This record gives sequence, structure tokens and C-alpha cells, in this order.
Amino acid sequence: MNRSSQYQTRHRKTLFSYLESLSGKHVTASDIHHHFQQLGISIGMSTIYRHLERMIDEGLVNQYLLDKTDAACFEYVGSHQEDEKTSCFHFKCESCGKLIHLHCDELGLIQDHLLKKHGLDINSLRTVLYGSCTQCMNSSHR
Repeated sequence: MNRSSQYQTRHRKTLFSYLESLSGKHVTASDIHHHFQQLGISIGMSTIYRHLERMIDEGLVNQYLLDKTDAACFEYVGSHQEDEKTSCFHFKCESCGKLIHLHCDELGLIQDHLLKKHGLDINSLRTVLYGSCTQCMNSSHR
């Protein structure tokens, strides 16, 4: 049993280090699994999900569920989670599927306006704007 505990701790440290290196970026559990496969590190999907769930509970990782058909995205937030909650919006490119983290004061002003003028309290962590990213717009104009 002690060996199993060390095994899980090693995986957690490896996963944590990887997520920390991607601070501000979103990844799926499949992305994580693929990354470790490419490095030759054997870590199962259930282990990845188990550790992600614990990190979510600990406030180290945010989970984003954009819609019913997409996989959940995870983002390392560390101790900065409370700072980001007030102004964190997302943009999803409808062409390539990229999820972009938006920290924009203007969107925060819209959030404040909706609350003050319309009585609507927007959960910015779950607010997603859809459209085309710069790369997809540039490639479609060629």
C-alpha cells in the first residue's frame, strides 16, 4: 500500500509541474495524457482525472465546461484563483476550437454594467464568447 501511495504522489507531482508550466493555458485530460505518452511516462486517464479533481477541490485548478459536446478544459490557477474570478472571460474559436483566456478591463466594465443596470450577475468563469481567432481569420483571407 505504501508503494501505491508513492506511485500516486509521483504522478501528482509530475501532473502538477506540467500544469504549473502551462499557467494561463487550457488543456483537456486527453491533452495531458498525450503529453505524458510522448515523454514515455505511463499515466492512465483515470489517474489524471483523479488528480485533477483533487486539484480542483484544493483550488489549484479551474475546470471549464463550455458545452455538452466538448471535453472539459483545465487550467492551473495556483493561489491566484480569487484574483482571476472577477475578470476571467473566455473566447472559443468556432474554426479551430482554441479556447482563449481573456483578461480584459472592458469586459469587466460590461459585467459591472449588466449588474448595475439590468440586475444580471454574470459568472465570468462560465462566460464564453464565440467567433474566429486571429489565426483563423488570417488563414481564411489568404
